[in-house]
Amino acid sequence: MNIKLIAKNPVAYHNFNIEDKYEAGIVLSGTEIKSIRAGKVNLKDSYAYFKDGECYICSMHISPYEHGNIYNKDPLRDRKLLLNKKELNKLFGKIKQDGYSLIPISLYFKGSFVKVELGLGKGKKLYDKRQDIAKKDAERRMQKALRQKAKEVI
Repeated sequence: MNIKLIAKNPVAYHNFNIEDKYEAGIVLSGTEIKSIRAGKVNLKDSYAYFKDGECYICSMHISPYEHGNIYNKDPLRDRKLLLNKKELNKLFGKIKQDGYSLIPISLYFKGSFVKVELGLGKGKKLYDKRQDIAKKDAERRMQKALRQKAKEVI
């Protein structure tokens, strides 16, 4: 199946330690699909939660379709996620017991269906974020030094 990436959550890996990933379908209306095909979706600050035994995604912004008029839905409405009963029970138990969060990592087309990649993770502390930034900076400096050394050799 061909997979086409639509949107990524820019802060998911910065704010959370993602331990497990799940793929879920999402219930959308026709005008929302047209907006998504145009790439007008934002996953920043979105999260998933449980209500009445079902999983919903909250704060995912899908811009209203320009030609949708009365059929457009609220851009920030909660949308139902489609998961197996086994996955729902497992995620519900983890979230309630261990203090995990469900964070949308990416939104993509899998064939003609829109899928959401959910990450099960714990929030990072400020010092964890600083360590990650320092590690990335050190790796960047090492790569730059290696490139310069390679130029000197040539």
